[in-house]
Amino acid sequence: PGISPPRMRLLMLAGLAVCCLSAPPTFRVRFDVETTDGPGSFEVEVHPEWSPLGAERFAALVQTGFYDDTRFFRVIPSFMVQFGLSGDPALNAKWRANQIKDDPVVESNKPGYMTFAKTGAPNSRTTQLFINYVDNARLDGMGFAPFAKVLGDGMAVVKKIYNCGEKPNQGQIQNEGNAYLDKNFPELSKIVKVTIVTAKEEI
Repeated sequence: PGISPPRMRLLMLAGLAVCCLSAPPTFRVRFDVETTDGPGSFEVEVHPEWSPLGAERFAALVQTGFYDDTRFFRVIPSFMVQFGLSGDPALNAKWRANQIKDDPVVESNKPGYMTFAKTGAPNSRTTQLFINYVDNARLDGMGFAPFAKVLGDGMAVVKKIYNCGEKPNQGQIQNEGNAYLDKNFPELSKIVKVTIVTAKEEI
């Protein structure tokens, strides 16, 4: 005897449910910041299907408070704004040794899309991120995989981030944290707190 039609329908529905539950959901994250306009905020929508490992690492960093009380240390208005080094040198050392593998590039580096920075070496992503100010599709072929995008009019806030150029030394930020930045670049825009604002399943 075969499977009855009602039983078959139940099995198909169960299979569909498992399929849908296993698909990583999108989630939103709010950045509370201080820019040249004073306190503000913007939200990003994270798409794990674009960059699964990148989205997973970002969520882990946000949940541990890694990005709280950090600085935007590289700002090129014709290119992008970069951040993601902790104010605590010990945290920088910990995460610098914990690299993740590259994801295939699914989405292009469009204006407002957020991507992990990396070196020229493969599998070198750690904590640093950048938000594209312009269309940087040329980065796609270099393996830079966006995993999120700024929502609504959030780029109006992002574009108020203090333009420090490339003056802060990343090696010194790694080793000295906010002590170096606050002493030498007190005008830098700050990330006050980063928070996941929608429920997120495990990714």
